[in-house]
Amino acid sequence: MALDTIIELQKASIFQKHNLVLTDVSLTIDKGEFVYLVGKTGSGKSSLLRTLYADIPLLQGEGSIAGYDLKKVKTKEVPFLRRKLGIVFQDFQLLPDRSVNDNLLYVMKATGWRDNAMMKKRIQEVLEKVHLGTKGFKMPHELSGGEQQRVVIARALINEPEVILADEPTGNLDTEIAQEIIGLLYEISKAGRAVVIATHDFHLFEHFNGRTIRCEGGRISDTKVAVTI
Repeated sequence: MALDTIIELQKASIFQKHNLVLTDVSLTIDKGEFVYLVGKTGSGKSSLLRTLYADIPLLQGEGSIAGYDLKKVKTKEVPFLRRKLGIVFQDFQLLPDRSVNDNLLYVMKATGWRDNAMMKKRIQEVLEKVHLGTKGFKMPHELSGGEQQRVVIARALINEPEVILADEPTGNLDTEIAQEIIGLLYEISKAGRAVVIATHDFHLFEHFNGRTIRCEGGRISDTKVAVTI
């Protein structure tokens, strides 16, 4: 693996439950790359992301992410792997009965943070990074959809991840807000993190140039260079 490579798959087979959805997947993604993972619903995009964050085991082929061998990673190691990843879901998955600050605090405590002053400082840092510096006291239902997704991105950034994996992060947002969210993820990639976005929204490409990996017919095709569609 090259020094800048943060994700690598070689002849991997990707399964959803017991169904083979992608075969012969070979790709490398480097630090700082901004990548669109595109394809129709059911084409294997989400299953590929879930394999990368070890929610689906890699049964065939080889794979690694952020220094972890996906073929050999043990269940007890998965939480440590996920500390190196920031995962952004379409449906937010915020705790509705806790403030923004407490949502972030919950994740921090679950991933080993103990120093209250350091936690408070880090929460403010990530909220400012996603332009929500004054919204920490708000409850999720008091925020717009776009603001809730910004909280999800802040949560994903808490542990200084090496990779951001975003599964249809704009699926529930209108076009203008969706572009803001993609712009925020684009900024994050410029800081040296690999960002992989699964999406079927081709309009996003018009504003933020990225490498495109397409899932279609059980295989992937990889442009290997930044393109617009």
